[in-house]
Amino acid sequence: MDRIVTLDSRQEAALQAVADKFVALHKGDVMKALKEMIVLNGRLQDKLDGRRPSSAR
Repeated sequence: MDRIVTLDSRQEAALQAVADKFVALHKGDVMKALKEMIVLNGRLQDKLDGRRPSSAR
């Protein structure tokens, strides 16, 4: 993580709603949802890394 993001209350509420839906997709299993989020973030990071020029990594 390269930076810390500060959210206002509206953004925080929107993020909470998305998180609640994501956990609901995993039948309320928070740990299963967290593990999937880690995998998804890793895949996205790999894609981003593949698009950057070698000197920018």
